[in-house]
Amino acid sequence: MRLRSDQKNGRDRLGLASLGSNDPAQTRGGIVMSGDRAGDYRILHEGDLRDYLAGLSGLRALLGGEPASWSITEVGDGNLNLVFIVKGAGGGIAVKQALPYVRLVGESWPLPLSRAHYEYLALSRQAQLAPGLVPAVLHHNDALALTVMELLEPHIIMRKGLVAGKQYPRFVDDITTFMARTLFFTSDLALSAAEKKEGIAAFAGNHALCKITEDLIFTDPYRIAEQNRWTAPYLDSLAAELRNDMELHVSVSRLKLKFMASPEALLHGDLHTGSIMVTESETRVIDPEFAFYGPMGFDSGAVLANLLMVISPPSATSARRASGLPSRVGFWRRPKRSGTSSPANSSASGALEPPGTPIRHRCSPATREPHGWKPSGRPTCSACSPTPSASRRPRSSVASSVSPTTSTSS
Repeated sequence: MRLRSDQKNGRDRLGLASLGSNDPAQTRGGIVMSGDRAGDYRILHEGDLRDYLAGLSGLRALLGGEPASWSITEVGDGNLNLVFIVKGAGGGIAVKQALPYVRLVGESWPLPLSRAHYEYLALSRQAQLAPGLVPAVLHHNDALALTVMELLEPHIIMRKGLVAGKQYPRFVDDITTFMARTLFFTSDLALSAAEKKEGIAAFAGNHALCKITEDLIFTDPYRIAEQNRWTAPYLDSLAAELRNDMELHVSVSRLKLKFMASPEALLHGDLHTGSIMVTESETRVIDPEFAFYGPMGFDSGAVLANLLMVISPPSATSARRASGLPSRVGFWRRPKRSGTSSPANSSASGALEPPGTPIRHRCSPATREPHGWKPSGRPTCSACSPTPSASRRPRSSVASSVSPTTSTSS
């Protein structure tokens, strides 16, 4: 695999170290880098990886002992890549290598190896902007699509911890700091026009990963598609509802256009609880191979959507409550402004309640009984239904046949 000129230019634009040949390795800023010769790519198995790491003096010293004594375990449980944990007498490292196809599917779904290059660019930039919130990169080889990072122990994937009912006190502060710093400082709010355009250009080649998001989030769920899965026959009606709701299709199409045409800031691109490793005292954001310049709200929306999946609504069964999953997540909390009334869906403490929480009438005294919401998102009480604005743009002919009870919110 030859390193394309746009990849080299992107690295130069971000002020990152230039990669040299495999021998000798280069070191800059604590990162050992090597390899961009044509034809160097090969899939590394345990023996190959042991020999490769043994030839890198810095990593060999970090691991300690003789290479034959190192333990190497393939632990990748994701959809795309190989991931190895390597441990020696002196320490451990994590090694990630991109495959030329989607691992979950096989060679019938090819993917460019360049995604490892963009992940390296993103990790390097994120480390500059949000130090301590991403794993440290120890080595990168563009030709092998391989990155060596610090071993995160005893961190676990956050999704697994949430499913087990664990709580992470540092998570809210850490993830909001990560998003605020990486989004703000790569946007027009902090950069000159030239710097912003150079950043966009550096990640413009990562379109294959963007296409996955465009299909799997903004297109396939709303049509018959090979990758769609649901629990049939129990969710057949829900799947059909998504396919037939033309007003929803129009709203999602607007969001897809924004995703594709609004390069506001450098996004992680796949920021969910499966891309975050945590302990009770630390948070690390991993796997930014979907990184590109897009709308700021996408990353925060992905995090919130994953958190909503583990929130127990007030009507949950006793067994669900007994599981220990939180009824609200700290991500929702915000200070109540002095001298202003709480939002309709806020508790007295100023914490935003999860969707589905009964709320009091917005138009009546607080003593009025709470009421719920229809599945469409509209209140069951007609007194609290929003009054349509006379100036609202008429619905398109495509969406005009949809029931007026369907939410128009995007």
